[in-house]
Amino acid sequence: MTNDTALESTGRKYRLGIALSGGGARGFAHAGALMAIEEAGLKPDVVAGVSAGSVVAVLYAAGVRPADIPRLFSNAGMSDFTTLSLGHGGLLSAEKFKKFVMKAIGGYTRLEDLPMPVYIGVTDFDRGVATEFHRGPIGDVMLASCSIPIVFRPVNIDGVNYVDGGVLRNHPAWILRDKCDKLIGINVSPLNQRANPSSLLDVAMRTYNLMAKANQNADMNLCDISVTTPEIAHYKVFNLKNINSVFISGYIHARKALREAGMWNTERSTNAI
Repeated sequence: MTNDTALESTGRKYRLGIALSGGGARGFAHAGALMAIEEAGLKPDVVAGVSAGSVVAVLYAAGVRPADIPRLFSNAGMSDFTTLSLGHGGLLSAEKFKKFVMKAIGGYTRLEDLPMPVYIGVTDFDRGVATEFHRGPIGDVMLASCSIPIVFRPVNIDGVNYVDGGVLRNHPAWILRDKCDKLIGINVSPLNQRANPSSLLDVAMRTYNLMAKANQNADMNLCDISVTTPEIAHYKVFNLKNINSVFISGYIHARKALREAGMWNTERSTNAI
């Protein structure tokens, strides 16, 4: 099967969409998966992301190459992106992280201005429903999608409080399914079977991971191709020390899934890793 045949149009708005799950620092696997998708000779028309997936989606849509995404963070730690914010609805503020990403994407300020369409999944904290943005301020929407309750304070956009999209829908396939002929979903949030919480933050993160696991399987089943990265389950959400290993995991598993689906164009692919 050629890639053109695999992407035969069914009349939907986009031919190929990519849906990127939440997963914290494990989100660098998304960048690896995107590199494999490009090497397969495939060109995404739209991308959706939740939480960490929203960060990669925004960077990718702005034109940052997949291999360059982990390089942006290679010399950084969580202290470079967060500050204590006790008493404001969360333990930490991530305003520094928002500024970092906004600088990396250049002069773009709104989702609708990005060269590639982007949909970002969030949780409407006031109404208790999953929703999405494809228009609006990039920084605030992305930050809302990443705002894990208790850890980060909710983000107010136009009078509504939003928190991490992974609370209700950790995988954004539901946003794109009816818009795309083919949908590739990447799940970088496997559950570590061993929980050894030693702090309030550990307990909050374990709770978030359990919620994510409970709600993401149905969305993964909506995808034509689902890529999972089981070996990165033991990496902590805020650990930036293993981003290269995480990146390679996403690349390897996406390449494998695409080959199995007959969507790997050997004439255009390379062996970059």
